[in-house]
Amino acid sequence: MEASIIRNPFSFPLFFTLLLFISISLASSTNTSTTSLKISKQFIKTSCSSTTYPDVCYKSLSSYASKVQTSSLKLANISLTVSLQAARNASSNITVLLERKGITRMETSIVKDCIDDFGDGIDELQQSLQEFKTLGGGKDVDFQLANIKTWVSAALTDEYTCSDGFEGQKVSSSLKKQINNTIWDVAKITSNALALINKLSASDIKKS
Repeated sequence: MEASIIRNPFSFPLFFTLLLFISISLASSTNTSTTSLKISKQFIKTSCSSTTYPDVCYKSLSSYASKVQTSSLKLANISLTVSLQAARNASSNITVLLERKGITRMETSIVKDCIDDFGDGIDELQQSLQEFKTLGGGKDVDFQLANIKTWVSAALTDEYTCSDGFEGQKVSSSLKKQINNTIWDVAKITSNALALINKLSASDIKKS
């Protein structure tokens, strides 16, 4: 004799109702997340419009929209982090040039000086980021921001100084172009970071 099967007449409607509710909730959550991301990206774009190189600014920072949200402090902090990474990458790329075939003693000396300049700039950007970690922590915020601006400005100067060694020297045009392009790419990012930091005020720190 076959065992009788007891079916709950409410099980299937209840299951589909629950499934529908979950689907709507997920869709709502996704829409909210998408809207939030769009707002964050627009905030970054608007903030970047006041920098010297707005397109470079947005391109280098838009991928961090979820972290930035609409915080000027977070945007400045991340822009500084991006600048530091760009400087490190540039230093590594320039160091590789020492292995370039046919490089002269003069060119080797110039490249080494350039590496030293980038090393100083990297140290200054690291100091700036370290200061960011304690912003508003019972210290004079204006004084801290002034220190950060000074260090980032010095880092930017060091990046530009890298190309000074070429002046009046016989250097391969291809080597000079390669280094200048590297310097220019990093300097744009650092310049933008400084512009975003210059816009910060004590009230931005309190909001964070």
